[in-house]
Amino acid sequence: MSQKVRHVLGLSGGKDSSALAVLLHKEIPDMEYFFCDTHKELQETYDYLDRIKARLGIKIHYLSANRGFDHWLNLHGGMLPSPQMRWCTIMMKIKPFEQFVGEDPAVSYIGIRADENRDGYISTKPNITPVYPFKERGLVKADIIRILEESGIGMPDHYRWRSRSGCFFCFFQRKYEWVMLAQEHPDLFEQAIAYEENHSDGRTYTWTQGETLRELLARKDEIIAKHEKAMQRETKAAPNRPLAESLEAVLEEEDAELPCLACHL
Repeated sequence: MSQKVRHVLGLSGGKDSSALAVLLHKEIPDMEYFFCDTHKELQETYDYLDRIKARLGIKIHYLSANRGFDHWLNLHGGMLPSPQMRWCTIMMKIKPFEQFVGEDPAVSYIGIRADENRDGYISTKPNITPVYPFKERGLVKADIIRILEESGIGMPDHYRWRSRSGCFFCFFQRKYEWVMLAQEHPDLFEQAIAYEENHSDGRTYTWTQGETLRELLARKDEIIAKHEKAMQRETKAAPNRPLAESLEAVLEEEDAELPCLACHL
């Protein structure tokens, strides 16, 4: 007797994976939805997941790494994760996902859009087959926003000031996003500073290359003014574009480096 194939969809709290859940929840009624919880997420992320559950009537499995961020930070010698050393994604996203699936044959549905030039896959286990419904159906960013608006779920609240989901101290944040974190969640910004500064051997690490968060915040007026000019330019060039799209376009001008798929989609 052949083993039943599981259907799994990872939610990150971002727009793409959320729209994919809307698209597929009736097509695949036995879909298993999961969220890899690092316990360092924004409250807006948890609130958005609650909204998705309520609107779609689905269950979300919250997968927690066996130990939290601080445990893995200690195991890595106090070295903060970075684009070159993404141990956070491996230990707190990929491994919990692979443990959730185990050795069962599974199809993993991934929210990469047709207008994105990437085919990233967060697991190499042979029993997990990746599928890209947006690419298969030719759906682009405008379609994703439409799907979310028509569902009544809408866009994540943090998209007012941040274009990516993930931990509140994610090293992929742009300068403006760090400044806005300090404004929206000053307590979390102080926690991020503590991770930079509190090393018993005197080392100093920085979340953003070449600049501490205190130095960055001292330049907040300059950073905000530069951002507002870019937003005005973007709005003038595309006056009918949704605010979230304009924000994402402006932030990508500052840094177009792609974040980890498990956190961002």
